[in-house]
Amino acid sequence: VQLQASGGGSVQAGGSLRLSCAASGGTSSSSAVGWFRQAPGQEREFVAAIKWSGGNTWIADSMKGRFTISRDNAKNTVYLQMNSLKPEDTAVYYCAATKRVTTPWSDYGMDYWGKGTLVTVSS
Repeated sequence: VQLQASGGGSVQAGGSLRLSCAASGGTSSSSAVGWFRQAPGQEREFVAAIKWSGGNTWIADSMKGRFTISRDNAKNTVYLQMNSLKPEDTAVYYCAATKRVTTPWSDYGMDYWGKGTLVTVSS
């Protein structure tokens, strides 16, 4: 499974961005896609995830109410809508896929990773 993240950029605090994660190459072997992020000097953290089948979603507590995740199965694409962005949301955002959903979500549970996309939020 290959994953391509896009949609990052620079935005002012309070603004919005939508990230996309396009999956290819045998997407049927993955059951869910997640978003993680890594800020400078910090560990990578879970942001959100969604199952291809059924659309079950998970959002990190600190992002509930601001971030939503959705998918378009026909396009094999997962979206992360980020609203009310804060400077502390600045990070490289990665999408990853897993063969089997394991909670709590962590790096170790993901089988495939895409390259990250940088999100910069200025105050």
